[in-house]
Amino acid sequence: MSQIALPIDARAPGAPARIVVGNANRAVVDALADPSSWPYRTAVLVGPPRSGKSLLAKWFAGHGEHDVIDGANAIEEDALFHRWNRAQQSGRPLLLVSDADGWEIALPDLRSRLGGSLQLAIGTPDDAMVRDLIEAHAEQRRLALADGAGNYLGPRVERSFAAIEHLVAEIDRLSLERQVPATMSVWRDALEVVHGPEQARLL
Repeated sequence: MSQIALPIDARAPGAPARIVVGNANRAVVDALADPSSWPYRTAVLVGPPRSGKSLLAKWFAGHGEHDVIDGANAIEEDALFHRWNRAQQSGRPLLLVSDADGWEIALPDLRSRLGGSLQLAIGTPDDAMVRDLIEAHAEQRRLALADGAGNYLGPRVERSFAAIEHLVAEIDRLSLERQVPATMSVWRDALEVVHGPEQARLL
């Protein structure tokens, strides 16, 4: 499993210590590792829910003199433009993380500056990354999955970060409630919880 470590002081209790790196975010990780060529020294990061945008922002902030604004789409635009200008004056790379699905910017000057900045997007995980994410979420929960969990669950879970996290949480919950190991019968029931009985029967 390819992972990158988070700075210790950037982790809240119970938060993941590492970020899984795969097809969906490898280009983002590569860009964050070398911000020297970013246009306007600025990058805008978007991605689906639970895809690790904030974790990547914390990793970036902890690896150099970088400025990060998480949830930038929720900040008043004049204040955000001021932060952008300050980053240009200081020469510090600026990473803006947006939670909006299609960030509409009304302020023309800000819209043009951010439009010309590096655009980074986390995509959809492939089969290999799905398996790695399942394993990583299980490790975080100290959940022991029986052999073959990734190969069985990977093709059956929705290709979304949120669904994968939800699935592992349900496996953990059911295993604890029933006081049984997390084997195939638990996996099947967890899939039914996540996808619904009708959809689960098709998987």
